[in-house]
Amino acid sequence: MTTRATRTPRRRTVVALAVILAILAAFVVRLVDIQVVKADEHVAQSLEFIAHRTSIPGERGSVVDSEGSVLAESVMVYDAQLSPQVIRLLEEDEKNPPKLPWAEASTRIAEIMGIDADDLREEVAAKLAENPDSQYLPLVKGLSTEKYIELRELKVSSYLQMTPREVRVYPNGAVAGNLLGYLDGTGTAQTGVEKMDEKCLAPTDGEESYRTGKNNVVIPGSESRVDAVDGGTVQLTVNSDLQWYMQQMIAEEAQMQGAKGGTVTVVEVGTGKIRAAAEWPTMDPNDLDASSPETWTSKLFTYPFEPGSTFKAVTAAAVMENAGVTMTSPTVSASSHEKFDNGAVINDAFVHPTFQYTLAGALIDSSNVALSKFGTMVSPDVRHDYLERFGVGDTTIGFPNETSGEIHPTSEWDNQSLYTTTFGQYFTVTAPQLAGAYQAIANGGEKIGLSLVESCTAPDGTVVTPEAPASEQIVKPETAADLTRMLENVAVQGGNADRIQVPGYRVTSKTGTAQIPDGKGGYKSGVYYTSMVGFAPVDDPQYVVVVTLDEPTRVASSAATASAFQKAMTQTMKTYRVMPSSSPMDALLPKFE
Repeated sequence: MTTRATRTPRRRTVVALAVILAILAAFVVRLVDIQVVKADEHVAQSLEFIAHRTSIPGERGSVVDSEGSVLAESVMVYDAQLSPQVIRLLEEDEKNPPKLPWAEASTRIAEIMGIDADDLREEVAAKLAENPDSQYLPLVKGLSTEKYIELRELKVSSYLQMTPREVRVYPNGAVAGNLLGYLDGTGTAQTGVEKMDEKCLAPTDGEESYRTGKNNVVIPGSESRVDAVDGGTVQLTVNSDLQWYMQQMIAEEAQMQGAKGGTVTVVEVGTGKIRAAAEWPTMDPNDLDASSPETWTSKLFTYPFEPGSTFKAVTAAAVMENAGVTMTSPTVSASSHEKFDNGAVINDAFVHPTFQYTLAGALIDSSNVALSKFGTMVSPDVRHDYLERFGVGDTTIGFPNETSGEIHPTSEWDNQSLYTTTFGQYFTVTAPQLAGAYQAIANGGEKIGLSLVESCTAPDGTVVTPEAPASEQIVKPETAADLTRMLENVAVQGGNADRIQVPGYRVTSKTGTAQIPDGKGGYKSGVYYTSMVGFAPVDDPQYVVVVTLDEPTRVASSAATASAFQKAMTQTMKTYRVMPSSSPMDALLPKFE
């Protein structure tokens, strides 16, 4: 028999269970209603949610020189503006006047921004007179972070707004400007290292996102953030101190010689690294409008010229390795003007009687006639092969818009170019290509590809180095040694000997005088593109130096480059503290039989 006392708890349990089941049933019914019955309606409602996405910009990476000095970097600047209306409302509020009255605040603001306080107050007054509800008066653009902090400490943000933006700055101005390149108004790299190493320098933008409902209320849990990744740091092989000196020096020398422009290239023999690549005129990436658009890229890598006599060394290499020619034998008979059997006419730069030239003598006197006779001891195909071995027709570092120069197939060589190709005509090179050719001679015949970029360092510290430049033995070590000895004799016995000597160092040199196309199928009259190349010290070659001048007028021949070459080589030896030569020069080579 169930008593009253036992029935009551049971009833309570049953009632509680019933309530629970009813609630569960209600949830199930509602769930079915939401997910099945009214599914389409709720999907439509969900589409009314507004997605908000905000890009988080990353910072572009920096460019530094071989020693870590910053050449290019991105900095945050601030553009300041005022709201005259808010200033008026604050000044008119007698119950809650501003802690810093406008009369005092305007003076402080003007001092920090470097503007006149009276002018500032007059501008605000004029805006309010024109429109009492005026909310915009632009002030100073490009304020530094330091000034931004000073202004923020005034605590007048209710009417002084400062909009941040990133700008690219080049701390050393025009130093290496021709190499660095620049960004346009949208922040897009246009040329130079900025473009060449965009993959390393460019940041990856982040994103902040969330959703809001109809009433613009943020939906909980919808927020997400992906942080930006800054760009990496590009380290160049260039020494900015040496680069600065070379730019100043070549600007002075080019103007002194009445030239349109000039360049200096310095390459490390054992590595192929470019230590300086200077030119004049050049540009300051901070102020492009101050220079001609023609200077907004590097002429070093984009201007091809006929190398002239500087490539006589390549002809010498070809005949030494393929025709049994040595530095002193056999000899060739050469006057200063000769007409060959095929009708070609070749002239030397100076008038002289017929000499029985050795190969060394032909290089020392830079005789076109003698080199023509030596060069044709081998086939055109052999000479063409040697031109390619020494870099003609190939770009060097992949610089934006870099030209490879021009080399014609031997099938296009006519009666005249059969000979002119022996002394640097009918093909073109750039100054870095010329430097690369002499790097191979100085390096015992091993040609190492040139390089401008040392590494890329990611924001997390990971260092990525470019693939090592290609290396190839293009002539025998003994051939390179003989070429070096002959080129030293050019420096000692040649016409520029007194002007190019570097005290304490044995040097090599070779000049080049290139005719300049007139754009009409011929050449300009009386003006030339002159060059001089060499390396030092002869007993332990460390650096190659190439100097060029575009149409010098004070001295029209390659002798115009002598002073600049001597200064460039001397400074290079000083910068890298290269030990002076420790062994004397070998006996002078005979020019004639």
